[in-house]
Amino acid sequence: MKNKIIPEKTTLHPRNPHRFRYDFEKLIYNYPILKNYIFVNEHNVEPSNSEKAKQTIDFANPEAVKALNKALLISNYGIQYWDIPKNYLCPPIPGRADYIYYLADLLANSNNKIIPVGENIIGLDVGIGANCIYPIIGNHEYQWSFVGTDIDENALQNCKKIIAKNPQLIESISLQLQVEPRFIFKNIILPEDKFAFTICNPPFHASQEEATKASLRKVNNLEDVKSSIRGKAELSEAKPVLNFGGQNAELWCNGGEIGFITQMIYESVKYPLQVFWFTTLVSKKENLKSIYKTLNKVGAVEIKTIEMAQGQKISRFVAWTFLSEKQQKEWKFSI
Repeated sequence: MKNKIIPEKTTLHPRNPHRFRYDFEKLIYNYPILKNYIFVNEHNVEPSNSEKAKQTIDFANPEAVKALNKALLISNYGIQYWDIPKNYLCPPIPGRADYIYYLADLLANSNNKIIPVGENIIGLDVGIGANCIYPIIGNHEYQWSFVGTDIDENALQNCKKIIAKNPQLIESISLQLQVEPRFIFKNIILPEDKFAFTICNPPFHASQEEATKASLRKVNNLEDVKSSIRGKAELSEAKPVLNFGGQNAELWCNGGEIGFITQMIYESVKYPLQVFWFTTLVSKKENLKSIYKTLNKVGAVEIKTIEMAQGQKISRFVAWTFLSEKQQKEWKFSI
């Protein structure tokens, strides 16, 4: 069968509230601490030539990135409290939101072009991490419920704190520790469970060394940008910081991204009628060929690749189902 690949996009999803330049005035109003991290980019040439158009933050500063995340979650998703422990992954909100919006479209295509909403639409977040981002966005936008899983008990404890301090999330998000780290769905999907989708941001790297090198490259790239924006004299006063965080389970695993996704595919075969769409982000385009091969090998009935974009960065997620066309039509999305 032919794998459907959606054409590349040059902007964020049309429903994504982050597709425009950040409204720092609004963000600061909702989270005043953010003001401490904003500076004016004098080298940014804008048609409006206004100071507001030149405002930005230092994306190489971990505290600045976290402050921006807090402001975005308060301003756009009704969150009263959000925080993550030091050294845990601080996710880019716009890109994470895009996954949710495109996932909603995928579900709509299986539901007479209507996005299914409500607490009866349950998603499984594989590797929820300490940030709880996907359930926060999915619940706010579509009132979906989530089960969030992770092998890191400390990460789940932080999610528990986020949920407890945001009352609207308490009845909508449950957490489950994966007690056998080598498995993904075993111990998690029980016989009585039924999920509309799974969602996952898998570990990208195959080792801690590889993850560290990638983080250093990312920091150095940002430092180059800072140099052109703020001047080399100022830059020389500060040392690069590994701001992107991430515990071992968040950034790397044996076999890297392709190993993790391959394991996920082989496990998914055991739950063909309990999940409508299995999905996962795929950061490396060169991994798609192997993923398609494995999915065809295990008998996936339908495979889709949905591409997303944020500026020049192209990402994608792969979705597959074992439901026949008849079974898909019989699946009941509660509206």
